[in-house]
Amino acid sequence: MKYLFSLFVFLSINFQVLNAQQSPEDFLGYEPGEQFSRHADVINYFEHVAENSSLVQYHTYGETYERRALTYAIISSEENLNNLESIRKNHLKNAGLLNGQNNTNNQKAIVWLSYNVHGNEASSTEAAMVTLYSLITENTDLLENSVVIIDPSVNPDGRDRYVNWYNQVKATPFNTAQAATEHHEPWPGGRPNHYLFDLNRDWAWATQKETRQRLKIYNQWMPHIHVDFHEQGINDPYYFAPAAEPFHEVITPFQREFQTKIGKNNAAYFDEEGWLFFTKERFDLLYPSYGDTYPTYLGAIGMTFEQAGHGRAGLGIETDEGEILTLKDRIAHHFTTGISTIEVASQNIQELNNEFKKFFSNNKDFEYQSYALSGNTDKIAAVKQLLDRHEIKYGYAENQRIKGYNYSSWQNETFNATEETLVVSSNQPKGKMVKVLFEPDTKLVDSLTYDITAWSIPYAYGLEAIASPRSISTANNSTEHKVENTAYPSGAGYISKWNSMQDARFLAALLKEDIRVRFSEVPFESEGRQFDRGSLIITKSDNLTTENFDEKVVEIANTYNRQLLTANSSFAGSGPDFGSPDVKLVNPERIAVLKGEDISSLNYGEIWHFFEQDLNYPVTRIDTDYFERINLSQFDVLIMPEGYYKNVFTEAILKDVTEWIRGGGKLIAIGEAAGYFSGRDDFQLNENEVKKPEDSTKTGNLVPYNQRERESIKNLITGSIVKTKVDNTHPMAFGYGDSYFSLKLNSDSYSLLEDGYNVAYIQDPEIVSGFAGSEAKKNLKNSVVFGEERLGSGSIIYLVDNPLFRSFWENGKLFFVNSLFFLNN
Repeated sequence: MKYLFSLFVFLSINFQVLNAQQSPEDFLGYEPGEQFSRHADVINYFEHVAENSSLVQYHTYGETYERRALTYAIISSEENLNNLESIRKNHLKNAGLLNGQNNTNNQKAIVWLSYNVHGNEASSTEAAMVTLYSLITENTDLLENSVVIIDPSVNPDGRDRYVNWYNQVKATPFNTAQAATEHHEPWPGGRPNHYLFDLNRDWAWATQKETRQRLKIYNQWMPHIHVDFHEQGINDPYYFAPAAEPFHEVITPFQREFQTKIGKNNAAYFDEEGWLFFTKERFDLLYPSYGDTYPTYLGAIGMTFEQAGHGRAGLGIETDEGEILTLKDRIAHHFTTGISTIEVASQNIQELNNEFKKFFSNNKDFEYQSYALSGNTDKIAAVKQLLDRHEIKYGYAENQRIKGYNYSSWQNETFNATEETLVVSSNQPKGKMVKVLFEPDTKLVDSLTYDITAWSIPYAYGLEAIASPRSISTANNSTEHKVENTAYPSGAGYISKWNSMQDARFLAALLKEDIRVRFSEVPFESEGRQFDRGSLIITKSDNLTTENFDEKVVEIANTYNRQLLTANSSFAGSGPDFGSPDVKLVNPERIAVLKGEDISSLNYGEIWHFFEQDLNYPVTRIDTDYFERINLSQFDVLIMPEGYYKNVFTEAILKDVTEWIRGGGKLIAIGEAAGYFSGRDDFQLNENEVKKPEDSTKTGNLVPYNQRERESIKNLITGSIVKTKVDNTHPMAFGYGDSYFSLKLNSDSYSLLEDGYNVAYIQDPEIVSGFAGSEAKKNLKNSVVFGEERLGSGSIIYLVDNPLFRSFWENGKLFFVNSLFFLNN
């Protein structure tokens, strides 16, 4: 334990430092733990150290949505930094991620420390500054054979949201009473990023700007060890590895053993100081999009360290046990585990490098060697874009027959592949990540998990897929088909298909340019070509006053790579003509979404992000605290994110909303928001409860105390994939087939609508992947997933399952778009 020193001494005494770099206290003007530092101050300190130390390089790798810098520091010996590029490349060569022979004499331990992914878990960024200074002063020996990467704030927008609020409201001196204002963050809190996404759940899906930029740097380094520093409730002391079960099956025995080795080293320091901690509980290694699991599936020792505190703790708070937990305590604990982790890494360089190499070269024993995907070209392109972000290799199948597990039928079948079939092989360096992302059904050794238990890419993107036990031969077919439409002024108009989010973006762009668009509710034929329901029809007659109509339509179509069919006449070969009542005008909807207290900030953020970053269509955000004063006639669509609406909708507000719907409004209720209408007068939705036979021998609950939690999971669904039937003649389902794989996040279940439209529904539950308790599964029988209820001239749309969840369930998004533009026109 020679490398650690008393944080109290460190914070109290200014060291004589070479090159005149200052301690955090000297630079900031206050002792770490006395205040929360703004992001700009943290950046300034890291820049100061880098400018004055030959042991530190400091880089900017991007910026947030609110234009705050995303940065990382590389800390090592002067010799190592002078040879840094050679060390980095040698490390990648060792894993087979870069061609060439690696130099075993040039091997180092690569340790990446990520701080403050949750903005209101703010002690970790303070600890990052202390850790940086310690490494270049007291702990330089650790840098001789180690390269340490520090990201001081993964989520600067969330951090500053929390810090700025806290600095505004805190008492002086700080108040430790739990009831004090400074311990009660206002909605939405500092945890998420600008769009209120949890960045700790975004590593695999990379939907957010911060994640996409970070992955570029992460893939340049691929560290041996990655630590994600967090905070938890004020009454839990400190959590560190080893993690809880379930562990994913690709995790190697070495990874399990080494995180235990680090945990024991942490424990020794904590025991010496008399600090409490716990391990092996709560935080499992399964869901691939965390800051501990994602690195683990890329060969690292990925770990979560959780300090008591969170946004409630402030500068100091009294716990339920009567102890005063201070920010200084929290910094000390995070500092200790950070240095302890680097210490273990520096002592085990050869073992880390040897096992890292094995991780990337041992992918030939998997049940499935290749995954073949076919279907809509836009969805294939979206998968390729995701794989590119993770630098996972893929190719295209040659014309051949592929035998394997069919994701749709759940049986071994033969599939006719073409040169358009995308193939992703697990026999590549990142093959274990491929297996995790594509496996049809995740194996669970324990059903008590921290997050969802299913996420398979073919289901998420709505593609036909085969998992093959054989390696499929591939050819490079990198040529992308670029559409080049030309204007056709003498025709009646243009037709475009409807079955992907790229089609939806095309529609949104047309509407924003005030171009009138129609869609067909029934199939039709034009110019010898067949068009399905939902096909977009852009007629000259609807746009007579639009200047440069043809040029605008063609330019927008080319921008979104949409193939236009020119129609000589509005007379259809079969099916409705363009002027038929079955060919309806798409209204440029005026859309509002609710936000504020009692509403899920995460789901609201998903909606906000969807409109601004995905669909690129305007939406008006309305706070619940003044919603009762809003004239709803200004809007055509009102979206209710998930939330607890009993405190939001008074009887007067509900009456106004109901009358607005009857007058032609569309209300979209997502998840728990749909549940608000269950059992209410004027609405059809009702909870779905399987009737149980009466038991005349009831004597109370005799399940033992230590089995209650496990017994309760039979009533739970923890993010499983369920197959639903789809009425694809309904406008909400245009662009879909007769089935849809839905990500069911919980056990909420509602009976089929009697007089409404059950668009996606479950008759006999078929759980495709993930965990669903026995009782919860029964309760899904004859339940609605997506439905529409007509009320007067308007509609209420129930999205019981959230199709925008974390923005990664790509195949659900078109249901949402259809609800906006195609329903009740």
